Amino acid sequence: MFKDNLVQLRKLHQLTQEAVAEAVGVARQTVAKWEAGETMPDLEKSQALAELFDVSLDDLAHYVPEEHLGLNLPPKGKHLFGIVTVGDKGQIVIPAKARKCFDIHPGDQLVVLGDETQGLALMNSDHFLALADAVRRQMTDSSDQD
Repeated sequence: MFKDNLVQLRKLHQLTQEAVAEAVGVARQTVAKWEAGETMPDLEKSQALAELFDVSLDDLAHYVPEEHLGLNLPPKGKHLFGIVTVGDKGQIVIPAKARKCFDIHPGDQLVVLGDETQGLALMNSDHFLALADAVRRQMTDSSDQD
């Protein structure tokens, strides 16, 4: 997993082994050994690699493309949880990994946002209302200054 992810990320970012080596402070041969699976970087170098490619350390070490529709490693904080089916009444089941990642529990309220060109988004209603209130206050404050 790690070696495949490292090769994929290096090529995706159009970097040479030399450039990766320079960025994390090792010799090019060390990067070649990591990519061949002969050795593994220590935690400090692994973290430097994750930061270089803007991915989580966990994904760098454990991401399996076949478990994610064959797609490449996502940037840090981005997720693909799978495909869901819309039921007769428009309901969907949010995958368990997504519910865990975003701390969603039965009874929680979500706001459904939509953009006809980009699709749908779900947002925690408390966060959405707090954001809307902050915008309203900012608009009120700016109109009071006029």
